[in-house]
Amino acid sequence: MRAIMVVGTASNAGKSLLVTAICRLLKRRGDRVTPFKGQNMALNSYVVDGGEIGYAQAVQAWAAGINPRVENNPILLKPQGDMTSQVILMGQVAGVTQAAEYYQNYFEPGWQAIQTSLAVLAQEYDWIVCEGAGSPAEINLKHRDLTNMRVAIHLQAATILVVNIDLGGAFAHVVGTLQLLTTEEKSLIKGIVINKFRGQRSLLQSGIDWLEEYTGIPVLGVIPYLDLQLPAEDSLALLERRSRLSPAETKIKVIRLPRISNFTDFDPLLAESSIDLEFVTCDRSLVNSQGKPDAVILPGTKTTIADLLYLQSSGMADQLRTYWQNGGIIMGICGGWQMLGETISDRLGLEGKSGTYPGLGCFPMHTELTAAKILRQREVTATYPEPLQNKKIQGYEIHQGISALKPNFGEALFTDAELGNTNQQFWGTYLHGIFDNGSWRRTWINTIRQTQGLQPLTTDVPNHSAQREIMFDQLADAIAQHLDLRSLITEG
Repeated sequence: MRAIMVVGTASNAGKSLLVTAICRLLKRRGDRVTPFKGQNMALNSYVVDGGEIGYAQAVQAWAAGINPRVENNPILLKPQGDMTSQVILMGQVAGVTQAAEYYQNYFEPGWQAIQTSLAVLAQEYDWIVCEGAGSPAEINLKHRDLTNMRVAIHLQAATILVVNIDLGGAFAHVVGTLQLLTTEEKSLIKGIVINKFRGQRSLLQSGIDWLEEYTGIPVLGVIPYLDLQLPAEDSLALLERRSRLSPAETKIKVIRLPRISNFTDFDPLLAESSIDLEFVTCDRSLVNSQGKPDAVILPGTKTTIADLLYLQSSGMADQLRTYWQNGGIIMGICGGWQMLGETISDRLGLEGKSGTYPGLGCFPMHTELTAAKILRQREVTATYPEPLQNKKIQGYEIHQGISALKPNFGEALFTDAELGNTNQQFWGTYLHGIFDNGSWRRTWINTIRQTQGLQPLTTDVPNHSAQREIMFDQLADAIAQHLDLRSLITEG
């Protein structure tokens, strides 16, 4: 197995994007390729084989043409407030830790999990394309860095250093990063990639010439600023994510909770030309000069009770109450659905202080938080709305808590009634990835369009996975025009 490592001068340099593109380009050559990220810190996760990994690694696996697996991301850290993170080791919850304790308690088992995962992948693939995290040159963290140059040295991987020129100071970022690497680490850097460039390449050439001469490392490519709605890894990206600036027929607002998770659920809505999707923080108004939204979505969250309390203290809960009293449509997914119930109990103090907390009261439902996390892929049969009856729907569950809905309320969405319910104004489900199902997504959009007096959209559309494949190819085509990988992938 041969290895390529992608590290960045900072977060948001474009590491995930580049790894995704390289995976697809190698797949096109007919190579067996797999992605890898030793340690990821993210609230977007995906369920594989009863465990969970970072969603970005699932995306990279799909780009490589393989099914995601726990070995693609053996360590996942999920921040949950108060300077603590939940530690997911080989897909399973290993505990909760503060940053100061992480190195002491999890470094050795974490490094063992990384080595084991790499050994397993080496038996099945020709290439492994690794992604670093943040910067490899954080000198106060390098002794406990599990995911950058420690992995590159272990694999003797040909390493690419990518920099986001759109932030400014790109040349200083590259030179400074290289200066802080050890001689052994620097020897593995085989190329530099300048990402998110706006403007004429010729105007940058003198800087490229200087950088190559000064560092002795070739610039493998200058990637233009690409407007592709690929899944984001960091919630900071939500500041830039909006489906379109031009007017659209249906306006949907997603509440950007402080600990929002799995916001990749909404990528299929971002791709809908009839939808204007906007992420709104709790200190913003739901109703603005353009009017009220046609629907509001409460997304998943890492800590349901803390975000519920923030909704209430920020005034967003009052805004939501006014909104639905005026006929507004609200949908909750996972933790968002739990919030829409009458009460949530945390008797074990899993999220802090034990107790029972009042929800928003849209559903006559009580949720009990449980120590065991439910992680499973699902394929269920739709029972509502009528056009979807007997349609197979796919998604995944990832939550702590069991919800009990009072009998005879609304309509069950699926044959497994515990997975979702609606009374046509309030919608709730535990199923992540629900909008990936093309017919379900369009049918739900049509229920909103009906209240707007609009004609229904066709529901005979493919699932989002087909559109994602197109995006992978578009990404690979765009990157291939500006990136020369021959020196890294030429056999012999």
